[in-house]
Amino acid sequence: MEARLELRDISKRYGGVRAIRHAELKVLPGTVHAIVGENGAGKSTLIKIIAGAEATDTGTMAFEGAPMDLSSTQEAMAYGIQTVYQEPQLFAELTVSENIFIGREVVAGGRVDWAGQHEKVLELLSLLGLPERYATRAVGDLSIAEQQQVSIAKALAGNAKVLILDEPSAILTDSEIDVLFGVVRRLTDSGVSVIYISHRIDELFRICHEVTVMRDGDTIGTWPIAELTVRRIVELMVGGAIDDHAEPRPRSTEAPRLVLENLAAEGHFSDVNVAVRPGEIVGLYGLVGSGVAEIAEVVYGMRHATGGRILLEGTAVAPRHPRDAQRLGVALLPANRKQQGMFAFQPIAFNISVGHLPLMSRARVWMDRRRETKVARDLITRLSIKTPSEKQPISAMSGGNAQKVVLARQLVERPQVLVLAEPTQGVDVGAKEEIHRIIRALADDGTAVLVATSDLSEALRISDRLHVVRAGTTTAEFAPGASQADVLAAAAGADDETTSDLTSREPA
Repeated sequence: MEARLELRDISKRYGGVRAIRHAELKVLPGTVHAIVGENGAGKSTLIKIIAGAEATDTGTMAFEGAPMDLSSTQEAMAYGIQTVYQEPQLFAELTVSENIFIGREVVAGGRVDWAGQHEKVLELLSLLGLPERYATRAVGDLSIAEQQQVSIAKALAGNAKVLILDEPSAILTDSEIDVLFGVVRRLTDSGVSVIYISHRIDELFRICHEVTVMRDGDTIGTWPIAELTVRRIVELMVGGAIDDHAEPRPRSTEAPRLVLENLAAEGHFSDVNVAVRPGEIVGLYGLVGSGVAEIAEVVYGMRHATGGRILLEGTAVAPRHPRDAQRLGVALLPANRKQQGMFAFQPIAFNISVGHLPLMSRARVWMDRRRETKVARDLITRLSIKTPSEKQPISAMSGGNAQKVVLARQLVERPQVLVLAEPTQGVDVGAKEEIHRIIRALADDGTAVLVATSDLSEALRISDRLHVVRAGTTTAEFAPGASQADVLAAAAGADDETTSDLTSREPA
């Protein structure tokens, strides 16, 4: 069968970083083709190339056997290549019909043909299994799953021949995923080719025909789904069991300082059970959409729990605001430092002191600049922050040093519990090692540390114990020494399959 889309010898470099070294892809008509790989494997870059958002450095592309050279997303859409992203890209105030045809209205005689457009909308809704009455409903009144179906309808209105679904199930419930898969099957039955990106490896076996695995910018190979297991895909993604652990730390025997007991936040996670002792680093690892980030936010009062309990030193607490958590001795390093953790054009000293104004003021009336400067200088030295002065704007710093400044703010009033969300996201290897050293030193001083991360190597390297969160629930616990393959398999939904030899089967 002739390929609908074929890529050969694709490479892409951004400055000194080679995002893709060598990628191959062949997508057949009427099939669902998954692309999987760890963060940084090159999936996103490859998808951008297919969608026309990025140009290749080397390699060739063909569409239905003819050479294809893309320089824009508009050119990709002209071929029938459409992309649906994880978060619906829609206008909430407009109707379903208006959203589907915005920018490409059905026109007759120089005017919008509302009747003809409505007829086409009904055809699309029928294909997706949505009631006809939805055509005139405002998108903002629909569920997330229904909005995603509208996004797919919008893509199909552009005569999609290749539909890229980027993490489509990450924000959906199990029942909504069933609806999505029903839509995908109807599309492939009609001849549409679907490229499916997902971290939830177990769901690939319900919907996909072929799987391409990427690792470190290379295409490892493509296999029929019938020849794979969850465990084998994981092994291919990580290159086998990788030893990525630091030296084990002494095990804490004290009573837990922080306990999450059947904790739930409706729509994000449920039945989360975690305990963190003084001097212990406990990791929370999960894939995109697992609920890990939201757990950290609930502990710090940025979100509110809808079930279960948070216990501090054995006493139930319910922080309703970050200030409540701070009074309880809980600090948070947020995942998005630029939006939630720093004032970019303010100096380092301000960024460290801003969360502790009562401590930095005289008689709670005016700022004690000497105290602010002393605290900033002490933390700059303690955390080895590279800067000529505490007066330097944080925006002028490297990512690693900026992250250490945000971390410094959390340490001004020595927290009893420190929650770290994606603590080394976007920093280089050297800065990552320094931040890990700081985290271990804090735990050695008796702080209870909870690390919420989607970086598997970090989770294994930093944690004394590691909890896996899948679909909003803590599902497995690992001690130091666990392999990447085992942890990723648990996060992706593997059963007790026997680990296979990576050399036992050659790529298709």
